[in-house]
Amino acid sequence: MAEINLSRRKWLSLGGIALGAAVLPDFVLAGVSTPKPRILRLRNINTGEFFNTEFSEGSFISTSVQRKFDWFMRDKRNNLVHRMDLKLFAKLYRIQSNLGLRNAEIQIICGYRSPASNAAMHRRSRGVASNSYHIRGQAIDFRIDGVPLNSVQLAAQRLQSGGVGFYPYSNFVHVDTGPVRTWRGS
Repeated sequence: MAEINLSRRKWLSLGGIALGAAVLPDFVLAGVSTPKPRILRLRNINTGEFFNTEFSEGSFISTSVQRKFDWFMRDKRNNLVHRMDLKLFAKLYRIQSNLGLRNAEIQIICGYRSPASNAAMHRRSRGVASNSYHIRGQAIDFRIDGVPLNSVQLAAQRLQSGGVGFYPYSNFVHVDTGPVRTWRGS
């Protein structure tokens, strides 16, 4: 009888070890893989306003954060606001990460552009698309102070998502959430 009890104890011990090994890795991995909040620091060079936010890709963005972002990205010519594509958050964060930066100030040159503003700009310059992604709230023109513009452009192109326009003479990079394409402007 003593031998049976020892044998039973061994089996119970092995079962406990196996159960612990099966449960522990999931628990440990869950703790390790918890996404860190992503932080964006934006400054609109036209208004002098700042917009700082934490977000997690794929998570819910509150209505109040969306409204603040939309206002921050408004058309500087007439203060018209349009709903901005929140995929732009992730795109800017990934570009910043590709450059090895964290919490860098991203200088916004242009976000939303109303149809009237875009048409006026298109009449003055053939470099402005008549049906720009800016009109749809799906584009941002920006730069990162202290980072060579061509480095920002290459970091954006490495994402292989959306459009990337390089404007070295105007000193900005354009990114949008449309189809993958690249171009060089002035």
